[in-house]
Amino acid sequence: MSAPARRAAPASEAAPAFRTVPGDGGPLRVAVVGAGAMGRAWLAAVSASPDVELACVVDLDPSVARAAADAAGAPGVPTGADLAALAAATAPDAVVDVTVPEAHLPVTLTAFELGLPVLGEKPAAATLPEALYLAAAAKLSGLLFMVSQSRRYHPQLTRFRDETRRLGRLGILTTEFFRAPRFGGFRETMPHPLLLDMAIHPFDTARWLLDAEPVSVYCQEFNPSWSWYAGDAATTALFEMTGGARYVYTGSWCSPGLETSWNGAWRASGERGSAVWDGDHAPVAEAGAAAPALRAARAAEGIDGALAAFVHALRTGTVPRGEIHENVMSLAMVASAVLSARTDRRVLLADVLATARAEAVELAEGEVRDILLADLADGRGG
Repeated sequence: MSAPARRAAPASEAAPAFRTVPGDGGPLRVAVVGAGAMGRAWLAAVSASPDVELACVVDLDPSVARAAADAAGAPGVPTGADLAALAAATAPDAVVDVTVPEAHLPVTLTAFELGLPVLGEKPAAATLPEALYLAAAAKLSGLLFMVSQSRRYHPQLTRFRDETRRLGRLGILTTEFFRAPRFGGFRETMPHPLLLDMAIHPFDTARWLLDAEPVSVYCQEFNPSWSWYAGDAATTALFEMTGGARYVYTGSWCSPGLETSWNGAWRASGERGSAVWDGDHAPVAEAGAAAPALRAARAAEGIDGALAAFVHALRTGTVPRGEIHENVMSLAMVASAVLSARTDRRVLLADVLATARAEAVELAEGEVRDILLADLADGRGG
């Protein structure tokens, strides 16, 4: 393969140091922005955590914010539609952003203006240029912006990663995802519903399992004749990763019968053997002689795990999984797969990132724009 074809995506810049929130024996006070279904799930996580305390709830519809706070058992917590006004009144230490992707950019920038770190739902932003903009804004502000890739916080996934470490050099990683949900609403009318709304979870997980970054992707989408989605609901994507491994994702959101778990079904193939994980139960591996896999200590799962990691990061300065400079590459995988499907060609991640950074420069101004210009000149992707 020629040198240009194997050109890797630019390495993400090391995450900058961020301002910590010293612990004084009390919980971290958080403002939850967004009180829809996922907002209520996050309110439940906040309520269950001994490390955080709900400061206020923000939603464009004040009545929805009030109802969500009451349902979470916090009838005395202030609610409203204006994050800045509520933050001035309640003095939170951080923001949990559970708004729709289109709102992630303005909500996160408002939080930074208020001097507040952010834990946001995936994706980091509605577009890759907006995510790069936020990475530069986080660097300038000195504040943590962490994206919750909640599916990384699964105990059996951690065990699966441990098992893959026994296999020597990994060459192939695959995910099969077959479900038939009838969501109604926006997912059934959006373009690229599987890629844009769901695939970032396995793409992000693949980077973590392989400890590698994407180099290129060739992706095809189509819509089975019986599909109830307007956009293509079936996808196969082949990624080349740094180090030479290949990651193959095959999925469908209109495949009833024998459905996989929501985490998908995984297989890793290495020089000493293979490991499989059904997405729910303990993984299974067959490997030659190797050191036994280490077992990670049990930790919080799902969004509870993401919230715990966010608090730990703010207390200690430890860079968490999902920090924006690291997470940008997962969103870049989605953007590159969509471009490949649209153009029916192999796409280099480095090219997609360079184009996105140039577009981010057009969105930005002042010192944020200067950071993006410098990174564009240096060829950095994240």
